[in-house]
Amino acid sequence: MKPTHTRRRHLKCLGSGIAVASFAGCLSNGTEDVDSDSSGGSNGEDDIEYETTEVRIETEAGDELATVTADIADTPELHETGLSETESLPDDRGMLFVFDEVEDHNVIMGDMDFGIDIIFADEDGSINTIEHAEAPDPDESGFEPDHMHLGIGKYILEVNKNWTEEHEVDQGDILVSDQIGE
Repeated sequence: MKPTHTRRRHLKCLGSGIAVASFAGCLSNGTEDVDSDSSGGSNGEDDIEYETTEVRIETEAGDELATVTADIADTPELHETGLSETESLPDDRGMLFVFDEVEDHNVIMGDMDFGIDIIFADEDGSINTIEHAEAPDPDESGFEPDHMHLGIGKYILEVNKNWTEEHEVDQGDILVSDQIGE
């Protein structure tokens, strides 16, 4: 295995025909406790500071299913960097991608070392698609068709693979955050 600092693991997110690259990586490398109202986590090598937000997932009836602290990727530059430079993602962490409007997205698992759940939500935070994205095998680039995950949304929440099953999160449930529905 190559050292973390010499390789980039990435996701590529394509929206409405415009390429927006996002990279899968670290949230403070899982070693720092980042307060949800602080200036956020760092992705390591590039020292990008992310703001963070608490994201609650609720049923339509308002029952809480789970909560994660998510780094916020809300600019093209942060979309491009996204989750990069990490070997793993803590269970209570994620990344919330915020876009200007609801659009089609194609998330590609280029060079990822671990699988993630990709949760697509509309402008009100209602979940419409959940993709369980496997990490590519060592001999794959992650750009093969079976590593492409399509969805429509204004928001994408990325968490560890099978996190949604463990917390019984499903389509129709709602993402709640100060970043959603603005």
